[in-house]
Amino acid sequence: MDISEINLDETHIRLTTDCEHHDLKGYIFSIRRDLKNYILKNQDFLLSLEPIKSEDNLPLIVKIMVNASNIADVGPMACVAGAISQLSLDYLINQNSKYSIVENGGDIAIINDSSVLCGIYSNNQVLGNNIAFKIKPRKKPLGICTSSGKIGHSISFGKSDSVTVISKSSAISDGLATRIANEINGSTSEDKVSNGLECGENYKEFFDGVLIISENNVGTIGKLPKIVETREFDVKIV
Repeated sequence: MDISEINLDETHIRLTTDCEHHDLKGYIFSIRRDLKNYILKNQDFLLSLEPIKSEDNLPLIVKIMVNASNIADVGPMACVAGAISQLSLDYLINQNSKYSIVENGGDIAIINDSSVLCGIYSNNQVLGNNIAFKIKPRKKPLGICTSSGKIGHSISFGKSDSVTVISKSSAISDGLATRIANEINGSTSEDKVSNGLECGENYKEFFDGVLIISENNVGTIGKLPKIVETREFDVKIV
């Protein structure tokens, strides 16, 4: 089992994979190069906080980010970490991987032929960082991404401890986590969670489940993996 880290500028990958021979670092370098070259010619892509129109002949990573951001009603850069995770996992699956976890700054793409615990990192005053999703063995990719109004460097207009979205695409999960987290506002934590749940209902066709944590309240939509208590550990969703 390869357990390693890949660091390329803003991309910080923590990798676990059953692939003994791969050049994931080279592949990530190539898709980042495609993205940077596109941004040089299209500054709106970098700066927009709203979806942009798709075009023909886009680089694959740009196409995935545009499609995901249009689904989530956010700017395309809100989906960049999830898109890199997703494409990295696709690369490993094409190398015949049956067990790979790609975590890019907390945005996770996973395929697993055995059970996995995926920690939920929210710094919540009640739950702490002592809960995790128990992911059952599966043969298809899963995206697990989180946005927070209190943790991390990503832009969020809400006040959530964490909003985690699980879907078949980590790019879409990334965008939807941002979109829903932006609505976590209100005079009480109950109001914040309620507003997030109301927002999430508009996107139910695109995800499997959503977990919202805000102060003393927790809300869920859809079907989530089993949540179990665990000791705090280093696999974090941020």
